[in-house]
Amino acid sequence: MARTNDMMYETQKPEAFIKVRPKVLFFDVNETLLDLSKVKKEVGKALDGREDLLSLWFTTMLQYSLVTSASGQYKPFGHIGAAALQMVAANHNINLKEADARKTISESMGNLPAHPEVKKALTQLKNAGYKLVAFTNSSKEGLTKQFKNAGLTEYFDEMLSVEPTEKFKPFTDTYVWGAKQMGLELEECMLIAAHGWDVAGALWAGWRAAFIGRSGQQEYPLAPKTEIVVSDLKKAADILVTYN
Repeated sequence: MARTNDMMYETQKPEAFIKVRPKVLFFDVNETLLDLSKVKKEVGKALDGREDLLSLWFTTMLQYSLVTSASGQYKPFGHIGAAALQMVAANHNINLKEADARKTISESMGNLPAHPEVKKALTQLKNAGYKLVAFTNSSKEGLTKQFKNAGLTEYFDEMLSVEPTEKFKPFTDTYVWGAKQMGLELEECMLIAAHGWDVAGALWAGWRAAFIGRSGQQEYPLAPKTEIVVSDLKKAADILVTYN
């Protein structure tokens, strides 16, 4: 059964975790920080008004990013997103050209607003002395555009795209690379993400993690326990500022 309120989230927090500050907080971007609601409208337009297909498109994009990495190949995340959009369109008898699919993904994903509580939470964490790093499957160019349009650039000490690894999260190599970029041991890193697959990948790689339970998102039941499980970023910040 899906969790529906904060009390249910808070009962999931294991008490055995030592409340020691991670040296760096790494943030997933899409859905964790940025609200994908506006993408629904644009993807819907490309799919003949089928806004209900957004979730299918997003999961197809993630699936084929993993297929690409597992096969030893690399394509820009935006191109995979456009290809996934074409696949969803074809499965519903909608004709969508590659150029139009890429334009839809580029324009819609590049102009997303932050979730309402995000800036307040990031300010709280910065004021508490945390180092904040964006960590995304999207390209560095795409991430820079997203943060500029959402007004998030000033909050982050570093913005990392997994592009140089030529693999996508949740491959272990991406988390190992992210830690090395910041000069950290794996256990000194904490991922904050709204995706169960991303949190699971980070935990299996040796990172710590916080799960943000955005609507429609769940933890992966077979992953290790997560020390922070809350419904929005502000609640995660409220916990993290109490760590020593």
